[in-house]
Amino acid sequence: MHPALSVIFFTTLSGLGYGLLAWSGIAALVGTSPRALLSALVLGVLLSVVGLLCSVGHLGKPLRAWRAFSQWRTSWLSREGVVSLATFAPALLLVAAFLPRFFAVDLGGASLTGGVVLAAAAVLLALGALATVYCTSMIYASLKPIPAWTHRSVPAVYLLFALVSGGIAFLTLRAVFGATPSRATLLLTILGLGLLALLKARYWSAIDTTPLPVTRGEAIGLPAREVRVFERPHTEGNFVTREMVFVLARRHASRLRAIALVAFATLPALALAATWIVPTAATTLLAIATLSVLVGAFVERWLFFAEARHLVSQYY
Repeated sequence: MHPALSVIFFTTLSGLGYGLLAWSGIAALVGTSPRALLSALVLGVLLSVVGLLCSVGHLGKPLRAWRAFSQWRTSWLSREGVVSLATFAPALLLVAAFLPRFFAVDLGGASLTGGVVLAAAAVLLALGALATVYCTSMIYASLKPIPAWTHRSVPAVYLLFALVSGGIAFLTLRAVFGATPSRATLLLTILGLGLLALLKARYWSAIDTTPLPVTRGEAIGLPAREVRVFERPHTEGNFVTREMVFVLARRHASRLRAIALVAFATLPALALAATWIVPTAATTLLAIATLSVLVGAFVERWLFFAEARHLVSQYY
């Protein structure tokens, strides 16, 4: 598949944004700094909105984007649109609730104990954010003509990217307001990075070793024949060849995979380990980890599209 930058920015930024919102909902339940929580909510909403707006750039007629919300019974894209916007409701409710506390002198816990409405909003926010990321992953995982996207690890990878990137970003905001993450939190985050790297490595191995489920003969209706390409079916490129057929050299793919692994797993893990050793530099180290995960997610998402082979490529 031809990697479209608008979709890459959409999946990367919205993944980080909704991951940040998911952790904001959880933090609102267990208690955290009101200033860190409000900052996370606002940043999460902004990143999610920017990501969703980027997705519109891939449409042929962006003014008709509103029609995507009408097919939620059968379309994962439509479900994503509905759930993504619905998630903003509890997020904005929590923003309104915690805004007065942002300017308070006391930076203690902001527990929602006793606030049934706000507690429900926090739960809905966390569930809605994760559901949005899952719907995004299923847009691709449900497309059978692209076998690489139907791999069982795709939804898990999308969710892990959102949780890990959003979690590190949330820890960075807490550090900005003076809250150093505990060693247990750092260890769990490092383990999450390791699990994400393992899933991506297994995914790349699977798409490298698993052949396409159909042959060229089956693509043209002659399943029992060995078919060879004598001449291209078109003298010029068309929409299908531009969008569905993209060839990435194996050596370039290997290099980009290594860059992605280093950026979204190795460097953030080292930064988190350094935070464990030098807690006074937590803000700087966590900010580096957040940016590194974001860069790694961008490279990984580019590969996700560039390495995917549409079955129509058998015909062309």
